[in-house]
Amino acid sequence: MSEVDFAAIDAERERIRATYLQPADGRPASSARGLHHFALVARDVEETVRFYQELLEFPLTEIFENRDYPGSNHFFFDLGHDNLLAFFDFPGLDVGPYAEVLGGLHHIAISVEPKSWERLKEKLDQAGIEYLEESGTSIYFRDPNGARLELIADPLGEMYGTAVL
Repeated sequence: MSEVDFAAIDAERERIRATYLQPADGRPASSARGLHHFALVARDVEETVRFYQELLEFPLTEIFENRDYPGSNHFFFDLGHDNLLAFFDFPGLDVGPYAEVLGGLHHIAISVEPKSWERLKEKLDQAGIEYLEESGTSIYFRDPNGARLELIADPLGEMYGTAVL
């Protein structure tokens, strides 16, 4: 790995901020209505359902055949505020294990109320799931499929006490 010029990175961040970041009161509305769903691949449907619905308390909202791959399931979990986390399985297709790669998915951050965050952290402990706690508001861990998740107690639109919306 080569040397990193942090001063240059900081300067470039400030240039981008000055060029593109508009004050909240002058920022145009987004053309999007929200995140409809984010889809991942499940190695085992029931294991994934148990993890998300029973451990993390995200209700399963629907399961049906994937229109793009016969025999494959497409299933959804409620993340609140009309946001869904979806999964596919691909029986008979060797998709291999989850791989975190540069340029790919790093993690999915899901906001939960502080009391829920504490309860879910205890449930992860009881289930023997390893996690990394950061800043007293975030815990990072992997789902049964290998995807990295973050449960964050900060409110939607905030990161470490700073408004990001």
